[in-house]
Amino acid sequence: MKVDGWVQPASADQGVARIKSRSAGGAAVPTHIALGALAQEKTESLVGGTGPRQVGVAREVNATRSAAQTAQQLQWQPTAVGGQIAALSMSAEGAHGLRLGVVFKQLPGSAQVRVYSQANPGTVFQISGQEILQLIQRNTAAGDNSLDGQTWWTPDLGFDEATLEIELPPGTPASTLDVAVPRVSHIFENLAIPTEDEFPTKINESASCHLDATCHDTYVNQRNAVARMVFTSGGGTYVCTGTLLNDSQSSGTPYFLTANHCISTQAEASSLQTDWFYRSPTCNSRTLSSATTKRVGGAALLYATGSTDTTLLRLNDAPPAGAYFAGWDANTQTAGTSVVGLHHPKGDLLKVSFGSLNSQASCSSTGGTGFQCSGTTGNYYRVNWSQGTTEGGSSGSALFKGGTHVVGTLYGGSATCTSTTSPDFYGRFDLAYDAALKNWLAPAVSTAGRTAIYRFFNVKTGAHFFTSSAAERDFVIQTYPEFLYENIAFYAYAQPTAGQNAVFRFFNISNGAHFYTINAAESDYVRATYPVYKYEGPIWYAQTATGNGSTAIYRFYKPSTGTHFYTINVAERDFVIATYKDFQYEGPAYYAWTGN
Repeated sequence: MKVDGWVQPASADQGVARIKSRSAGGAAVPTHIALGALAQEKTESLVGGTGPRQVGVAREVNATRSAAQTAQQLQWQPTAVGGQIAALSMSAEGAHGLRLGVVFKQLPGSAQVRVYSQANPGTVFQISGQEILQLIQRNTAAGDNSLDGQTWWTPDLGFDEATLEIELPPGTPASTLDVAVPRVSHIFENLAIPTEDEFPTKINESASCHLDATCHDTYVNQRNAVARMVFTSGGGTYVCTGTLLNDSQSSGTPYFLTANHCISTQAEASSLQTDWFYRSPTCNSRTLSSATTKRVGGAALLYATGSTDTTLLRLNDAPPAGAYFAGWDANTQTAGTSVVGLHHPKGDLLKVSFGSLNSQASCSSTGGTGFQCSGTTGNYYRVNWSQGTTEGGSSGSALFKGGTHVVGTLYGGSATCTSTTSPDFYGRFDLAYDAALKNWLAPAVSTAGRTAIYRFFNVKTGAHFFTSSAAERDFVIQTYPEFLYENIAFYAYAQPTAGQNAVFRFFNISNGAHFYTINAAESDYVRATYPVYKYEGPIWYAQTATGNGSTAIYRFYKPSTGTHFYTINVAERDFVIATYKDFQYEGPAYYAWTGN
């Protein structure tokens, strides 16, 4: 099977920006923890070789190792809306960035968590508690109960200091929060995204024979499919390359291809940051384009195998406008086929390599990042370059047949600027497709009708608001400051679909809260009995019972206010049961999906 690529239109929904502007007066007064400098010998042995390019190391933080120690550091202050807020600032001398490894064992879903630098407190990364809970639940659902699986890694903001701020909603005692920061990832290489008039050390670090991809407009679409990856594993931070893929329905689902030896666990996928259009603005300008765009929302791990060194992810954030969903060819490729590689060697600006497919090969790991390949048959393609090469950080990048369709992912090799006849090896896309990728890239049953359901928290009423409309989402954000946006809560069907039932929405004109039910009889009863509830009709479609990969949405009722609470997250359900005694648990309301 073969699928062509397509360009994401500017009209495609870009979601809601996670980076906010805020006046310095709105920040909490933080407790500061200084870690000191990192010994140089701890990084000298990490920056060479092939495979993922290591750019950060784990450092323990004794002052916040446990929840009890962290609680002693947090100095809670009241907020204007009746909640509480506290912050921790951590610094490491000489760091080019810090990712805080935050372990939330108890967190209200309607908490707001922010990350910023004291050097730039007006620019804030913001995420809701419910989104963090979803990321951690995805890790544990994948079987990862390790420290990595329990950790949410803050985004790297490119400073030697990072501040973690937690705002609790009204009525939530600080004693119910269980949070620790036992380690940070100290970024020892400069990964910052500058403007075109700046010149960070990360740019132009790769070998001299690499070719600037901006000089080759034949691949203007394909280069917009490639992103530099930054992810954290075991506290170490790494750089690889990945490629956005189209599917047979051109659904716009952000499927993202990379190598298994880069990301092979859900915890690693959850930590993913992607840098798009990370290249020069003009041919050989040796500067970084101001169009470069960062996404920090992580990804869902769909498939990972060492057989062809293939990993398929679904990004949690929409790719930026102008991104290209690359085409692919699931047919076996023949020797002599011309191929093109687009990649980020050493995390550098986007480079392009030209060569040909020499033969197939059988490859196996020899431990660590080492491997050996032999023969003329097997799960990999042997590639020889005529121009350009690859380096550490290029791992996971796609091999394009004729420069147009993806046919492989980079495992590694011995090709260098001084060894141009040595081959590189790419996992065969056709075998990975037949083994599993076809389940997502060419599904027998379409999931294209599912849409995101967005959640807000009203700090005045303590109730939640849900909508499937991106336009309504944006209107609420712009018009009602008391509604705090909490990102995507779950996925459901936007139109009537076989096997699905309508979910009805009501607006309570007396308390300003909304009520949702999938039960047609309950909907009819409310319409006939309670004139205070304004009927707003069917708004999405879900299931009345489990199955089809769905997950329960749990419902609570608060008699004192006549409001309901809904969550698809088990940890949030348990937190509400344990913390808010005035909420009556009513069990599963209906069944929806945690992904699209």
